[in-house]
Amino acid sequence: MPQEIERKFLVKNDGWKQYADCGEHFRQSFIYSRSGRSVVRIRIAGEQAYITLKGKPVSFTRPEFEYPIPLDDASQMLDNLCDSVAVEKIRYEVKYHDKFWVVDVFEGGNAGLVMAEIELGSETENFDLPPWAGQEVTADSRYCNSNLAQNPYQSWKS
Repeated sequence: MPQEIERKFLVKNDGWKQYADCGEHFRQSFIYSRSGRSVVRIRIAGEQAYITLKGKPVSFTRPEFEYPIPLDDASQMLDNLCDSVAVEKIRYEVKYHDKFWVVDVFEGGNAGLVMAEIELGSETENFDLPPWAGQEVTADSRYCNSNLAQNPYQSWKS
């Protein structure tokens, strides 16, 4: 079964910017299952579009099935079928040591939030934490994009 193994960290400074690519705009939203066992994500990344089915995470791992879809279909799904407000962000790819990270700079209701993610081959895979990566938030469900769509970062109380 295809799976995603990722770790998420808040970004504590701009040190990543000197190593980043030019970034790509992402717009995504979600269709939630009543059982809470899964979520369907519709994503437009630049000029590409995807539908992704994600299961509940166990530790750092969750089932994930992702398929390309026509851009026009994704736009219509985002506008007419999704259960939440779209999450918008600029995603940058950053190489640190021998690993690729993504840094997401959120916009709209999630403006002010900057997160770094690394996808791993196994939960026990070693990696070096970049100096710009701060607190780990992998286990904090508030930082899941599907939750940010329903409860934007700017609405959180300090």
